[in-house]
Amino acid sequence: MTARVEWLTVGGAVEPWERLGLVVHEGLIPLFGTGIRIAADTPPGIGGWALSGATGPSTDVDGLATELVEPMSPILVEHPLGAFELDHVVVTTDSLDRTCREVERATGGPLRRVREVGQMRQGFHRLGGLIVEVVERAGLPEGPAAFWGLVLNVEDLDAAVDRLGPEVISASRPAVQPGRSIATVQESAGLGLPVALMTPG
Repeated sequence: MTARVEWLTVGGAVEPWERLGLVVHEGLIPLFGTGIRIAADTPPGIGGWALSGATGPSTDVDGLATELVEPMSPILVEHPLGAFELDHVVVTTDSLDRTCREVERATGGPLRRVREVGQMRQGFHRLGGLIVEVVERAGLPEGPAAFWGLVLNVEDLDAAVDRLGPEVISASRPAVQPGRSIATVQESAGLGLPVALMTPG
């Protein structure tokens, strides 16, 4: 059985996420599938993930801080931004083979495919509705894997871009995924990690 990612734990203040148009309920941004839990007393960035149904006892997946939890009951909210789910989370590593092997060992989610673009290799796992994109790039220092950024799916990307404005988000552009578009949240939004918005798959 494949584990499910109940939430990603993200450090930093709640307010930038609320200004983006996301509802925070008791420290959690509820979404269909994987949510985002804000840990205001920790530094910005993705600090770890919480897995239910994990096949391994480890609380560290190749350096990715891992909490083992029971499945969470759904919490339904309507986000002004129009966000409804996490599309994928990006993990960086100096060894795609090692990290993907450990992700599969801990979660039961197999490596679905590998994509090579120049000196970059990408491996993809699917854990429930969440895609885990593991990225190996030339020049990364040796060491454990690390969470890097995340992508949210929104119901209407053009409306979200208009709502936030160019000081907060880039213009939409074609995504790597055929037929989809993506826009990048600017550092000025104050989230403290790379975040993008994407049209539904």
